[in-house]
Amino acid sequence: MRYYLSGIFVGLLILSNIVAVKLMSIGSWIVIPAAAIIYVCTYPILDVLTEAYGKDVARKTVQTGFIAQLMSIVFIWIAIHLPAAPMYEHQEAFETIFNAGFRVTLASLTAYVISQNLDVSIFDRLKRKHGTKQLWVRNNASTMVSQLVDTTIFITIAFAGTMPVSVLIGMIVSQYVFKFAIAILDTPIVYLLVALCRKNETRILKTDELLQQ
Repeated sequence: MRYYLSGIFVGLLILSNIVAVKLMSIGSWIVIPAAAIIYVCTYPILDVLTEAYGKDVARKTVQTGFIAQLMSIVFIWIAIHLPAAPMYEHQEAFETIFNAGFRVTLASLTAYVISQNLDVSIFDRLKRKHGTKQLWVRNNASTMVSQLVDTTIFITIAFAGTMPVSVLIGMIVSQYVFKFAIAILDTPIVYLLVALCRKNETRILKTDELLQQ
């Protein structure tokens, strides 16, 4: 089960980077990149991995995600600079979509490494304090804090100096409101996935015991 979750986690990371250039609006004042609706899903997956399999497994998943993002950046750069076929008419559009600026890439990777590791640390500390109880507390607390850090770091590095501070603050607030709402709504999903992981681990243990007899 953990391998499926880790694979989904990495896949969502790469997908969020691909769709990040699309901006979407919610109502009249919340403007967020389309990647946000994908990226927020990585946090509950990471919380499930930490709860069911421990901090080390979660941290390795974060490291795998970082390596995968670096590899995707390299291969996308190669794809952009490969000579286009004579009949291919969409080279400029291809470059526009996939050629993210250096600052945006740096902002994304920095925010990812800091916030995801922070999420694991907060979740693990609360788990050691509460045991198996109050999963909803550590799920929401870790996600809400780490998402605030992620949003602040990304927007600051990516856009500082290109727009007024008031606009930057507005972007941080609006995006965090969206992420905050998602963090609350994903709690039942976290409980379900943790239950499935524990059930799967119990089944594996029973199978191993039978094989050893």
